[in-house]
Amino acid sequence: MQDLRISVIDRCNFRCTYCMPEEDYGKHYSFLQKKEWLTFGEIVRLTKLFVQLGVRKVRLTGGEPLLRPELNQLLTQLAQITIDDLALTTNGSLLSGQAKELFEAANHLRLTVSLDTLNEEIFHKMSGRRGSVAKVLEGIQKAKDTGFKNIKINAVIQKGVNTTSILDLVEYSRQTGHILRFIEYMDVGNCNHWESTAVVKSKDLLAQIASRYPLIPAVPNYFGEVAQRYRFLDGKGEIGFISSVSQPFCGSCTRLRLSTDGKLYTCLFACDGTDLRTPLREGATDAQLITIISKVWQKRADKYSENRYLFQSLKTHPPKIEMYQIGG
Repeated sequence: MQDLRISVIDRCNFRCTYCMPEEDYGKHYSFLQKKEWLTFGEIVRLTKLFVQLGVRKVRLTGGEPLLRPELNQLLTQLAQITIDDLALTTNGSLLSGQAKELFEAANHLRLTVSLDTLNEEIFHKMSGRRGSVAKVLEGIQKAKDTGFKNIKINAVIQKGVNTTSILDLVEYSRQTGHILRFIEYMDVGNCNHWESTAVVKSKDLLAQIASRYPLIPAVPNYFGEVAQRYRFLDGKGEIGFISSVSQPFCGSCTRLRLSTDGKLYTCLFACDGTDLRTPLREGATDAQLITIISKVWQKRADKYSENRYLFQSLKTHPPKIEMYQIGG
């Protein structure tokens, strides 16, 4: 294990069609109660145990993590743990109002902002009519002005939805210096009505972009890096491609995911998690918790992305955990 993703809240202020569509998560949907969330103290304690077991990278996710009250206090505590990388993924809509306190809590924090298009009409369609491109861009600029040095942009591309936005995003990345990651549209969760015909393969994106801006492959930063990275030949930054559908990387996966209510998952497409909150609150020792975590990791055999089409053809895969519960 190397990477730990922690979902700090299961709520989101967007209703993106590929994650939390409005028809399934409307105003009457029941999210977790606050007492069910892991406390900051519990998150910090578990993070320290994961670090003992080899985790070097920690990322806070959601839902939308900036909805978690006083998140800066958690970041302050996590920033004191010796790890190589501390990051946070956000939709950016609340970033302008929180950038300063986030930076003061952890000035080495890396930010990843989900932004699938620069077109307001397409943005509204994909976000469930929530938020705006202008507000997200404002948040990104505020974060940069505040002092954040490492800001990354993630974009999920769906055929027939936001393919016209590809080169606009590339040009924005080149102008701002923010690293861009294109993510293949995946069948996360159970309600995004995924169709393979809506997937734009990374190789096709690469060809389209390279025809405008010549690219050269970049050397991987570390084992298990999921993005295939390329640098622009003219030196104006880099882009990357995460190809879970067309080029599964299950065999080199080093990620664990901790849900808002303290369940441990070894795959984004997992069905069941291991409850850590109950033993934590019942007085389990660090040694006992480490034993539970170690056994989960040693027994993992997740290969959903490698077997995706087999599962679909046989209709044998049980319901998966939703992405908003364990992050992307």
